[in-house]
Amino acid sequence: MHIFVNTGKRLLLSVLFIQLISAEPGFPGLNHIRTRTPASIQTRASQALIDRIIGKRAHELTANVQPNLGPTNRDTFLIQASGDYVNITGSTGVAVAMGLYYYLTNYCGCQYTWAGQQMNIPSPLPKVPAQGIKVTTNDRFRYYQNVCTVDYSFVWYNWTDWQQQLDWMALHGINMPLAFTGQEAIFQRVYMKMGLTMKEVQDHFAGPAFLAWSRMGNMHGWGGPLPQSWIDQQLVLQHRILDRARDLGMIPVLPGFAGHVPSAITRIFPNASVSHLPNWGHFNSSFCCNLLLDFSDPLFKRIGHEVVKEMLNEFGTDHIYNIDTFNEMLPKSSSPTYLAESARAVFEALTSADQQAVWLMQGWIFENSVDFWKSPQIKAVVTAVPKGRMIILELFAENRPVYRHTESYFGQPFIWCMLHNFGGTMELYGMFDSINSGPAEGRNFPNSTMIGIGLTPEGINQNEVIYEFMAENAWVPQPRDVSKWVTEYAKRRYGKPNKYSSKAWLLLRESVYNNTDGLKDKSKHVIPTSRPSYHPRLTPDVWYDPEDLYQAWDNFVLAATQLSNSSLFVYDLVDVTRNSLQDISLSYYNSLITAFTHKDYTQVSFIGEKLLDLLTDMDRLLGSEGHFLLGNWIQAARNLGFRSEDKQLYEFNARNQITLWGPTGNHLDYASKQWAGLMHSYYRPRWKVFVEDLKRSIHTETAFNQSDFNDKVFNTIELPFSTDTHTFPTVPSGNTISIVNQMYKKYRRETVYNVYRGKG
Repeated sequence: MHIFVNTGKRLLLSVLFIQLISAEPGFPGLNHIRTRTPASIQTRASQALIDRIIGKRAHELTANVQPNLGPTNRDTFLIQASGDYVNITGSTGVAVAMGLYYYLTNYCGCQYTWAGQQMNIPSPLPKVPAQGIKVTTNDRFRYYQNVCTVDYSFVWYNWTDWQQQLDWMALHGINMPLAFTGQEAIFQRVYMKMGLTMKEVQDHFAGPAFLAWSRMGNMHGWGGPLPQSWIDQQLVLQHRILDRARDLGMIPVLPGFAGHVPSAITRIFPNASVSHLPNWGHFNSSFCCNLLLDFSDPLFKRIGHEVVKEMLNEFGTDHIYNIDTFNEMLPKSSSPTYLAESARAVFEALTSADQQAVWLMQGWIFENSVDFWKSPQIKAVVTAVPKGRMIILELFAENRPVYRHTESYFGQPFIWCMLHNFGGTMELYGMFDSINSGPAEGRNFPNSTMIGIGLTPEGINQNEVIYEFMAENAWVPQPRDVSKWVTEYAKRRYGKPNKYSSKAWLLLRESVYNNTDGLKDKSKHVIPTSRPSYHPRLTPDVWYDPEDLYQAWDNFVLAATQLSNSSLFVYDLVDVTRNSLQDISLSYYNSLITAFTHKDYTQVSFIGEKLLDLLTDMDRLLGSEGHFLLGNWIQAARNLGFRSEDKQLYEFNARNQITLWGPTGNHLDYASKQWAGLMHSYYRPRWKVFVEDLKRSIHTETAFNQSDFNDKVFNTIELPFSTDTHTFPTVPSGNTISIVNQMYKKYRRETVYNVYRGKG
């Protein structure tokens, strides 16, 4: 029974006892998927987490893990007062952490996010109802990570970074994280035992910033060869990650074998039945078209068995493995018979080494290639595995739910996930209404097989409000009043109420965070982070009235007089100013193209200079806040190298991923970042060449040649940036509030709506 207690100024959800918990779909094949860590170890780990989060006042809160606290297969926490102290009991260490965060947010007005923490905890600790607060989660699992997150965000993490990330996971209720670090050591052992040389294996692996796509068979070798020191270092790191995750009661997901093999496999096994996968990303023959071992070849089961066996010996297991064979690559046949055989082969190889194995598969293939994956093809794959022994991540449920037209995945369990972000880009974006109602709709779907929710962004460190909101779907009983929630969010984030910040967030909620047009790729055609183009013209998807964003900017500027001491406010102020300038840059671009179309040299020159000046200002703005510095990304990469050549390789990986993404711009600007340094050294130079070429075209009365321009910027700006070693600041400079005020006075008058919309 969920009871709302009105405390006057805020609405707090208090659950005093449990009744009528919705029944989870019955899957006996999942009964063993639970933490095996003793309660005493989880108690110590959750108390240590409290110590890290709370600091010197940690002794005022105590942790206790009691596995039978709530219903079977549902995490439950109980918050109770004990004099001036607070006791948090949970069914797992994660449940304790959830309870801690529930108390910190709803009672103490605090927040713990990627960009920082607002932990101004009242003294004495706020009281809770005498009978305590007992909350049980709606679902069994809360999943976290996309297979791409490990590269777009975590690739340069050291243990300090991972410890903070694991704390964030636990506080937000994650009990099933992807654990992909260190797997290259396992595959290396298996392949070398079979006779491949170290060089053959290392040449197969991509560089650190591209390992995700090497693992999925999309390509191989790019950004490598992978140093042995990296392989060894990541193996050690994986042990620490797994130890901490399991100590907290999490159920880590390990990798399995999907059938992608090094090309050298045919040297050892010349009769192996292999085929080339499609060319993903237009890579040349040095990196494309990986070999896929035929599912019926006995070697498939042998390698699959050895990989899992080696994984078990090294890491132990929680019996759940992620395997994605056809990620963004179509199978060679659409025959349901072939697809069913492929799924059975994967599962049989998995269970030959671990009889209790459960296959976790990203459902992105069904969402991304809808012309191929129709109901018969989907059904063939998901029903080829015993019911409950496969879990599908409904990866993009907020936008493209597949369960609705597949009879809830034909009876296999699925997890309702929010993908939200592609490439780790930074545009303000969200679908509040969809993620408010979607999980409940998934649970209430006829004969639903939904068993959890998930956060599956390709990259993190952006749009934190959306992740805070989505994570609460673990335990909220019904959709929320989003506007009221956002107002409370702003108060918690900055540590105090403010009428201007509240109004700003309500405007953001109704605009940038209210996408309803099915937008998929937020980075596409965004000014200024896209390669300039006259033909085809850049046309970003702007799904909101830009004036709403600008008015939010008005209110952030007004709020700065009271909130400038909040680091999270300063971060948001930069973020909103950045996105406002991004929108203004689009108006400049539209005007620039219009002027060029009319062959108006004076206007092209004038507007072009305004655009370049804005990009200079953006770089200065971003350089004033530490989370927006290119230098940090590059320095983190170099710090993981032991030898100078390793440091250089990692820096190349870091630079190339966020720009060219491949040797020839294969995924150009897909992982773009609006960072100081990158704006000045990469984006602005491209636009400067573009403006000069437009002017030259008018002056010489010749047509603008887009192909020649593309070649020029590739050879003079984009490719040299990947191999450059120029250093960038790792410490912010300038007074953010002062810089924002200057830019606000300079650019707010430019935000006339009809100019913005002008298309010539």
